[in-house]
Amino acid sequence: MKPKDVEDTGDDWGEETRFEIRNQDTHMPLEQYQRLPKFPVHIVLDNLRSAFNVGSVFRLADTARVEAVITCGYTAHPPHPRLEKTALGSVEYVPHAHFESTTEALARLRQQEIPVWALETTSHSQRYTDVVFPKPVALLFGNEALGIDPDVLKVCDQIVEIPVFGFKNSLNVACACAVTVFEVLRQWGAD
Repeated sequence: MKPKDVEDTGDDWGEETRFEIRNQDTHMPLEQYQRLPKFPVHIVLDNLRSAFNVGSVFRLADTARVEAVITCGYTAHPPHPRLEKTALGSVEYVPHAHFESTTEALARLRQQEIPVWALETTSHSQRYTDVVFPKPVALLFGNEALGIDPDVLKVCDQIVEIPVFGFKNSLNVACACAVTVFEVLRQWGAD
């Protein structure tokens, strides 16, 4: 039985499909978008192998409107065709920088008094939902196969992990980045 306020169009769709999907990008000039406040999250990528993962991180960074994406080492960085393919046009909306080494990038963040929190599965990691993320924060994500370089981990302020319950010990790096960034924004009361 259809509710009284739902017009009978003769189709069988059912009331659960009567909603509008937002499937358009924001119609805002780049200059106006760049003036919007950013959440003080810096996503740092330590020697990622996949340009497609990097592109996904750029897309995430745009949707979360974070401060910056910092690529390090051999991580693909703009301009790069594979990165741009998965970024779906978001590269121009995300401030970004590239450093030859992750330690150099972390040193620059420390000069700005931004704490660095690594996402890595270690014997000293804390569950990402059991900590309070500082504001601002730099989130460090490592190589898909090798993780974060142990020498880099030593200079991080905190190490957190996402619990996993399957055979593999970690999520895809772009997925892990999304989970963590949106937990940070949830904690900060973003809406």
